[in-house]
Amino acid sequence: MPRLAGQIDVAKNEAILDATLDVFIDRGAGASMEEIARRAGVSKQTIYNHYGSKGDLVRAICARRVHELTAALDAPGALEQPEETVAAYGRALLKNLLNARSIAFMRAAISSAPAMPDLAQTYYEAGPRASRRKFAEFLAAETRAGRLHCPDAMVAAETFSGMVFSMRQLAALLGVMKPLEDDEIDRIARESAARFMRLFGDQVRPEGKP
Repeated sequence: MPRLAGQIDVAKNEAILDATLDVFIDRGAGASMEEIARRAGVSKQTIYNHYGSKGDLVRAICARRVHELTAALDAPGALEQPEETVAAYGRALLKNLLNARSIAFMRAAISSAPAMPDLAQTYYEAGPRASRRKFAEFLAAETRAGRLHCPDAMVAAETFSGMVFSMRQLAALLGVMKPLEDDEIDRIARESAARFMRLFGDQVRPEGKP
């Protein structure tokens, strides 16, 4: 099927997003669209045809990352095994925290906030908040199914992320976080999920009980 005007192929789109990420990490969010286009190997007009602004580029990068982070929430059978799914989401959060490019991108967003507050807001809404919102939707579905009791699903989502991150996110941003092996990541995620289930699962009343 021929592409519509303004559309670009998947490979070129990925190249643009990867180049944007690299440029923001290297030069900051104030870097020019010309530099992004040069690194992506496309024209500046091609970027503008597909993404109208830097905010749109940031939104697309964040959406790609959120999709990766929350993949476990949409996996077959995810709703039927909440503790395993919550642990899988926790593992994804920790692995993202150990991803040098993700942390560097977060630093770039933070450093740009005073001069470019709209861009920082876009990063926050399309990245961290979107990930929590997706997890909150999962928790709300579990609550409706009677497997969890999360009256405020967004608060519950924030509670779990706090369990997983603890002081680790600050350490990662400061560049002093110690590396974590896969078995340690799994242990932290499973222990956090178990505590979460005790907090929000033990409140579920057995059927027929007052």
